[in-house]
Amino acid sequence: MNVRGKGSDVLASYEFCRQVHRSYGRTYYLATRLLPAWKRRHVHALYGFTRYTDEIVDRLDGPRPVDRVAPLRVWRDRFTAALDGVPDDHPILPAVLHTIAVFRLDRRDFDAFLGSMEMDLTVTGYPTYEDLMKYMDGSAGAIGTMMLPILGAVDEAAAREPARQLGFAFQLTNFIRDVAEDLDRGRTYLPAKDLAEFGVMPDDLRARRATPAVRDLIAFEVDRARAHYAFAAAGIPMLAPSSQACIRTAFHAYGAILDEVVRHGYDVFRCRATVSASRKAGLAMRSLLARPGAPIRGLPGEPR
Repeated sequence: MNVRGKGSDVLASYEFCRQVHRSYGRTYYLATRLLPAWKRRHVHALYGFTRYTDEIVDRLDGPRPVDRVAPLRVWRDRFTAALDGVPDDHPILPAVLHTIAVFRLDRRDFDAFLGSMEMDLTVTGYPTYEDLMKYMDGSAGAIGTMMLPILGAVDEAAAREPARQLGFAFQLTNFIRDVAEDLDRGRTYLPAKDLAEFGVMPDDLRARRATPAVRDLIAFEVDRARAHYAFAAAGIPMLAPSSQACIRTAFHAYGAILDEVVRHGYDVFRCRATVSASRKAGLAMRSLLARPGAPIRGLPGEPR
């Protein structure tokens, strides 16, 4: 892959991605502050790329999903051409191309991610969790494996699956928190089989009432997310010591969203589960003080 462009263009692109990350990914941005500066900018670049793609797909004030297919494909073609050396002045591309080149990131991860984003424009629901996992493989699992070479690991092969599992844990946390917001986009990420097993009809979700059946469904999904966090936890001590505080913070800060869902009695409609800035700061401090290589203590979403 050829990386073209002036050094000043690449630096400006990294700064642009940092600003995007700071504006839209506040929890994750806080965690990246704990990385060495030379790693931090590469994480900003990946965030900028994925966020820009997500904005094409998910803007609530944008055109209908069917009308976003063409812009997404144009973006995909533009990114692919840039990977192959075609000059492009998009503000995100110089940074992400540089990051891909520096760490020799696998292009298949980017293909998988873009494929899942296309699914969001045509798929409105998933029959089973296995079906949802096929989507999450690209939208979350691939991001985990993109990140791994940047974070570093003594045994990258052993850390690969925990990295994917952490992506799944974060994304399922978002799906649980954002049931109402996703309904606004015409999508339901909670599998139809799960709804049926708890006696929840799609109209029950659209009514946005936390009935006993809906609460039981959400509690089930919280437990499922906890299983992904448990699998992912073993991978964090495998990471390079300079990366562990960052990922510990992200692990606990995203997991705290599940704690808030539990605290609200599994009612994801009354208010959006959020984590206070002071709690995030405390989690970051605790992560900084943790000994590198120490195991993760405690899992999110524990029933109270």
